[in-house]
Amino acid sequence: MVELLVFYFFGAVLVISASMVVTIRNPVFAALFLVLCFFSSAAIWLILQAEFLAIALVLVYVGAVMVLFLFVVMMLDINIARLREGFVKFLPVGIIVALLMLVAMSLVITSGYFNREEPAIQVSQVAGYSNTTQLGKALFTEYLYPFEIAGVILLVAIIAAISLTMRKPRSNKTQQPSLQVRASKKERLRIIKMKAEPKQDAGGQSS
Repeated sequence: MVELLVFYFFGAVLVISASMVVTIRNPVFAALFLVLCFFSSAAIWLILQAEFLAIALVLVYVGAVMVLFLFVVMMLDINIARLREGFVKFLPVGIIVALLMLVAMSLVITSGYFNREEPAIQVSQVAGYSNTTQLGKALFTEYLYPFEIAGVILLVAIIAAISLTMRKPRSNKTQQPSLQVRASKKERLRIIKMKAEPKQDAGGQSS
């Protein structure tokens, strides 16, 4: 009973924080709510006895990725008004994608895959059991091809991000030490001789 209450608590926190990520206006607060989402997901994974995934989520995403997100968001001068200009224009596309995702999730939930009977003995209570070992075996045997496809997709995303952020080299005016060393005195200093002009007083008479 206590485990069920804890699950519902973190589930509610996860849903609320996820909704705040997509609805809040301040990008810094949105990133902080995303951190709260990750913590809630890690807590749910701990309840489901997936300790390795929970620790990896906290260390990798909360400890590294979200810190990078916060630094980037705080360093960039984001024009919120400009980002909202095309909100109404792309709203129908967003609604269609959301409905497709809702249909896909409903098909997965109602497929009966998650409604299988639980075994009488908890697998984690077996001597010598390690969910990390079982996860590695399942990942590199039964789900090997999906894992490789996901790796290729991530590689394509990395290459696309690098190609989009690369810019042409700017024509910066930099100093060349070799030319400075070869410079002579005539090139560094030029003496100009000018004739002295007579000094004039207040009355306009030269002295």
